[in-house]
Amino acid sequence: MTKTIDLRSDTVTQPTAAMRAAMMAAPLGDDVFGDDPSINALQEKIAAALGFEAALFMPTGTQSNLCGLMAHCGRGDEYIVGQSAHTYRYEGGGAAVLGSIQPQPLAQNASGQMELDEIAAAIKPDDCHFARTRLLCLENTWNGFPMPQSYLAQATALARDKGLAVHLDGARLFNAAVATRQDGEDAFASARRITGLFDSVSVCFSKGLGAPVGSALCGSKDLIARAHRVRKMAGGGMRQAGFLAAAASHALDHHVARLADDHALAQRLAAGLSTIGALTVRSAQTNIVFVDVADGQGPALLAHLKAQGVLANGLIGLRFVTHLDVDAAGIDHTIASVREFFDQRGTLSATAASSGPY
Repeated sequence: MTKTIDLRSDTVTQPTAAMRAAMMAAPLGDDVFGDDPSINALQEKIAAALGFEAALFMPTGTQSNLCGLMAHCGRGDEYIVGQSAHTYRYEGGGAAVLGSIQPQPLAQNASGQMELDEIAAAIKPDDCHFARTRLLCLENTWNGFPMPQSYLAQATALARDKGLAVHLDGARLFNAAVATRQDGEDAFASARRITGLFDSVSVCFSKGLGAPVGSALCGSKDLIARAHRVRKMAGGGMRQAGFLAAAASHALDHHVARLADDHALAQRLAAGLSTIGALTVRSAQTNIVFVDVADGQGPALLAHLKAQGVLANGLIGLRFVTHLDVDAAGIDHTIASVREFFDQRGTLSATAASSGPY
C-alpha cells in the first residue's frame, strides 16, 4: 500500500476539497475588532446548534477549556475534575498556572465517571481555610465512550444543588451525540440534550469534524464576555481568521452525521483485532479503539505497523482512532498487518526452537 493509514488521532485529517473551497471563499474582517463575518457567523451557528446564548471561537481546545474555567472561577477558587481528565492531566496545568484555580481531582472508574458521593464530599464548606469550590468539570466522550445521559444528569443536578456551575469538555461532543441518538433525533438534537445540562461547553472542530484548526466555547452572554477577556490575555485574538472559521462552519454543515461512518469503521477494527489472542481490545462505541498487547510486544508491533504504512498511538497501550481520511480498505489492511506480525513471531519462535541452543 502506498497511502499511509494514519490512525494516531482524528486530529491528523486533511481538509476536503469542498472545505478548502469554503475556506478560500470566506469573507474576512478583523476578529479582534469583532468584525470578521465568518467568525461571527460560526459563533452564532454553534451557539444556536447547542442551545446557548453565545459562543467564542478559539484556536485550540486547550485554550477553550482554559477560558471556560477562568470565566467560571477566580483566583483561589477550585474546580472538581477527574484524575485523568484532559483539563487536569493533559493541558499543561493551565487552570492552576495561569488562572490560580485549584483543581480537586477525583478518582474515575473505567467509564470516566466520578462517584457522586465523592463529588459531594469534595465540595468545600464556606470557610476561609478552604478554596471556594465553584465548578464541576466533566468530559464527553471519555476514551471513546459516550457518557451515559443518566450520569450526566445526576452529576450536574448534584453540582447545581450545591451551588456549583458545570462545564463540559466536549472535544468529541458530536461523536457522543451521534452514538447516543434517540428515536427521532438528529445529531444536533442529541447534542442539545447533552449540552442542556451544562453552563458551558467546549467543542472541538479539528478532531472528528475534520477542520484544520479550532474549537468553540459556548455559554451565556455574560460568561462568554468574561472568556473573551481571558482569550485576549492568552493570545487568542487572531485577526483575519475567518477562513479557519469557514472550515469549522463547513464541518458543522457536512461532517457531523458522517461520524457514524467512523464509528462503524472502529467497530470493524475492534472486531478484527479481537480475534487475535495476544491482544486485549476495548470495544469501540465511537471512533477510538484501545488495545493492550501481551508480553510487552507493543513497541515491536508499532514498528511493524509503521513499516506496513500504518501509524498508531503507543503512549498508553495502543490507540487507534478512525476519521474521515480512513476507509474500510485501510482498516482491513491494518488488521491484516497486525495478524502478519503475530504470524511472523510464531514462525520465528518455532524456527528458533528447532535449531537448538545458540
